[in-house]
Amino acid sequence: MKVLLIEDDAKISAGIRRGLEAEGFTVEASAEGADGLWRAAEGRFDVIVLDVLLPGINGYEVCRQLRAASVWTPILMLTALAAEHDETLGLDTGADDYLTKPFSFAVLVARLRALLRRSTNPVPDVLQIGDLCVDSVRRRVERGGTPIELTAREFDVLNTLARRADHVVSKSELLDAVWDTEFMGDPNIVEVYIARLRRKLGTDDRSVIETVRGAGYRVGGHA
Repeated sequence: MKVLLIEDDAKISAGIRRGLEAEGFTVEASAEGADGLWRAAEGRFDVIVLDVLLPGINGYEVCRQLRAASVWTPILMLTALAAEHDETLGLDTGADDYLTKPFSFAVLVARLRALLRRSTNPVPDVLQIGDLCVDSVRRRVERGGTPIELTAREFDVLNTLARRADHVVSKSELLDAVWDTEFMGDPNIVEVYIARLRRKLGTDDRSVIETVRGAGYRVGGHA
């Protein structure tokens, strides 16, 4: 489970990160509103922990902009603002839960797990991107109605890209999602699998899996 932690207090951020990682979460941290907004919109996270009093863009505005952009990752606001109208504002801007500081770490973890369980905006099981169809339940792929045989890992790479259609997915994100965070091999293995997928989807077809130089790969722009 991957968490984006947007918190400007370095001590609090480090403590939450250590605690969540000890509980089995993978944590990416940001200390500014604008940077957190960009990471939340461009990255792939299971849940976001969002402070309100942030440098630049505050947490309410980060939340509002994410929801306006149809980013439905569950958001837990974690803030010292404890007044009823603060909580109301947070929930009204699109947050899924609101926890005030100081807080119990056990409660924080329990609430994050509850958000993950009840997330009501899952990505569909069958994704149609142009003439490409990816069925994540049956683990089947078709292009133009023609079945394409993939290995388990080839499917996982394509499925990860398809579930982030129209967004750039970095090599490190693919490694984390398809291999795991402990992978110690050559990161260029990602390029090997992208090349294999292109050959199977069409003769080295870059119209389906686009390389975004210096950033990663994207499915959906021209599929």
